[in-house]
Amino acid sequence: VQLQASGGGLVQAGGSLRLSCDASGLLFSPNFMGWYRQAPGKERELVASVTSGDMKRYADFVKGRFTISRDAKNMLYLQMNSLQPEDTAVYYCNVQDPFEAGHYYWGKGTQVTVSS
Repeated sequence: VQLQASGGGLVQAGGSLRLSCDASGLLFSPNFMGWYRQAPGKERELVASVTSGDMKRYADFVKGRFTISRDAKNMLYLQMNSLQPEDTAVYYCNVQDPFEAGHYYWGKGTQVTVSS
């Protein structure tokens, strides 16, 4: 299964972007779907996640600014508002394998760059 993330780009501080991740190749709905990010020289970190029961979790550094959502076609979204330069990173989607709980699929990242 290949995940395709899109929607990244260059935006000024205070701007918005909406990331999308296409996991429609999965025949069944995964429980866990999430967004991670990795800035240069830093570890990859969880940004937000959503379960099949619509339980959402956010990292403290994005609370109130980012919103994660998913739909019945296994599309995953991340609405990012009030972007700041420190949000600059490559963003990756991460999806749990519906058939193997311990296995996750990673999408190719999409670059988000926020200028000051």
